[in-house]
Amino acid sequence: MYHMTQKLISLFLSLVLCVSLLASFPAEAFAFAWSSVAAYAGAPFAEVNGNVPEFTAEDYTVSSFERYSELDALGRCGAAFACVGTDLMPTEGREPLSSVTPTGWINVKYLIVPGRYLYNRCHLIGFQLAGENANRRNLITGTVYMNVEGMQPFENRVTEYVKRTGNHVLYRVTPVFVGDDLVARGVLMEALSMEDGGAGVRFCVFCYNVQPGIAIDYATGKSALAQEAQEWRVYTVSAPVTFVVNRNTKKYHLPACPSAASMSAKNRMEMTLTVTEMSQLGYSPCSRCHPDLQSESFSYRYGDVDLDGTVTPADARLTLRQAVGLESFTATAVILADVDADGAVTPADARKILRAAVGIEQYGFGGIFT
Repeated sequence: MYHMTQKLISLFLSLVLCVSLLASFPAEAFAFAWSSVAAYAGAPFAEVNGNVPEFTAEDYTVSSFERYSELDALGRCGAAFACVGTDLMPTEGREPLSSVTPTGWINVKYLIVPGRYLYNRCHLIGFQLAGENANRRNLITGTVYMNVEGMQPFENRVTEYVKRTGNHVLYRVTPVFVGDDLVARGVLMEALSMEDGGAGVRFCVFCYNVQPGIAIDYATGKSALAQEAQEWRVYTVSAPVTFVVNRNTKKYHLPACPSAASMSAKNRMEMTLTVTEMSQLGYSPCSRCHPDLQSESFSYRYGDVDLDGTVTPADARLTLRQAVGLESFTATAVILADVDADGAVTPADARKILRAAVGIEQYGFGGIFT
């Protein structure tokens, strides 16, 4: 009976201590200056602070928890903080995340991006660590490169350690925004294994929110092939999207928009068109869900008539066949083939494409081709 009483007292004191510590945990990371991060130079991450996380003694605990910052005035995520243990990890498969639209979510397909789409809905605290699904405070707009090459190796490292040892890892991920940017420049990832004082896991790294070959406007989330920002020209095609339209106000919305949900049945209708077509019909985008910015689009290089992501002699051959009536191009391919912008596909276009493919002629600012 005595030993049982002592165990209960010990357990009670431990619980009191854990509650006290949990209440003091900061949601924000340590003072971190974006200006101190080296410019991206080809590696998906860079060590920060000598690879030493800036947790304090008050943060230390061996009790699992997770905390997510409130969204700021612009709707952006803040730091996500957790002590990861096996009891926090998921026991079921991941659910769809499409109900969440993080700030700067203007997703575009590029042939040079693995999986085609530029952006992922990136978990701050990875699903494999905490089992969070469509948690708005845990999802940011992140490139495939940052998600897969930057963050996942560190998430995998923590997961493997926790599962192998049964220990806990103090873990914090902070998205780094500059000014009023809607897309983070990257994330600061910190981790420290608890029971062994960091012998198993310890890191402090910055993962760059970049995508090789793509130029990103972090203020808005818009993007383009990096060559376009320098010397290449691209043609962007909007894909049809299903919008919810208000017959009375003449505004169109994304299906998940609160305004669409509260719309009366008599005013509500659905239309599957491109943003351009919606505008041509006299409809204006909702200022709440910004459907004109969220719709899907595809970017292709002029001259790339076979849409494989590069301009090659094969494109020149196809263009010549189109010019003499031996091919029947799609409307998009016709636009891409008309590289001298004279309104027709001619042998002259085929010649320019061939010269560009072998490096004799280059794309330029003054027109589609110089």
